[in-house]
Amino acid sequence: MEKHKLKAEKRKIEGQKVKQLRGSGILPANVYGKDFKSLSVQLPIKDFLAAYKEAGETGVIELSVGEGEQHPVLIHNVQIHPVTGLPLHVDFHRISLTEKVKATVPVVMLGEALAVTQKLGLLLTPVSELEVEALPTDLPEKIEVDVTKLAEVGQEIKLVDLKLSAKVSLTADPEMVLAKIAELVTEEA
Repeated sequence: MEKHKLKAEKRKIEGQKVKQLRGSGILPANVYGKDFKSLSVQLPIKDFLAAYKEAGETGVIELSVGEGEQHPVLIHNVQIHPVTGLPLHVDFHRISLTEKVKATVPVVMLGEALAVTQKLGLLLTPVSELEVEALPTDLPEKIEVDVTKLAEVGQEIKLVDLKLSAKVSLTADPEMVLAKIAELVTEEA
């Protein structure tokens, strides 16, 4: 697994004044965790965006604060500006590499369902992400679901049908439907 690194500095500016930081390309952030006193930090927005693109919310990042303090963290909460799409604030969750953590992982559908290509039905995908529990280094980047074998109306893929690593456990109901073929809607209906 690739290690991602970020450098941050302790932040002294609080409250409304953080707008000045953002204006100069600096992102305000917090580091928090179990048995860890919360820490206000700041880092360059461009560095954060590069690390976020690579690591996402499930990749472990080695966050160094100031002169040598290093923390293994997960990106937990990113507040995005509604117009510019740039991050306004981020929370880093400090973790222990030896304790299991819960994280939300995106679900990605692979292929095209046979029933859709033959125009027999519609593919419904009610779930876009799942919560998993694993050691931080074992967290999957995404969960892939192959829908190519869905050939008839009513066929479905449930959580129990997924083949995941034994190191990863799902916290949701095993009977949860991830993908299903529904009837085509006609103009008359």
